[in-house]
Amino acid sequence: MMKFGVLALQGAFRKHKLMLEHCGVKAIEVKTAEELDDVDGLVIPGGESTTIGKMMVDWGLLGKIQTRAAAGMAIYGTCAGMILLAKDIVGSDQPRLGLMDVSVRRNAFGRQRESFEAGLSVTAFGNSPVRAVFIRAPFIEKAGAAVKVMATVDQNIVIARQGNMLVTAFHPELTKDDRIHKYFINMVQGKA
Repeated sequence: MMKFGVLALQGAFRKHKLMLEHCGVKAIEVKTAEELDDVDGLVIPGGESTTIGKMMVDWGLLGKIQTRAAAGMAIYGTCAGMILLAKDIVGSDQPRLGLMDVSVRRNAFGRQRESFEAGLSVTAFGNSPVRAVFIRAPFIEKAGAAVKVMATVDQNIVIARQGNMLVTAFHPELTKDDRIHKYFINMVQGKA
């Protein structure tokens, strides 16, 4: 049976674990390189990207995640996870994985009080809009040729995929809509 990991250094990792389990897969919290070795796919949750990046370095996970991704492990990053997967973070030299050919702007829609919800049209998920909760959300400013844009808000990229990596600028784990997590599970299983 496949096992999914949720990076559990800081942020909303418990909600992702519950959502994965709701989708019928085994999920564990990942805090060590040994735990990372034991998973087939990894979710990097929202939270504070600078803090998570520093902890990945301090706990020996940054290079390990990069190695596993290069070997084909699928990774799904939400909000801060999207920032950490980006090759470029506008105006920041914080630690990052740098695996996805995108340039991301932090807090792009504004601060906490500008948080909002929206219904997104995502062809891959059918006709019903995806409920998206944006909290101090980033967006992708620029995407390389290998990046597939899956949804935008005001022409700003908020869902994208590049090979074995999927990112969302919002928090689907805070809703009951499990389609994005199911899509990620299908990626790991080689069905998406």
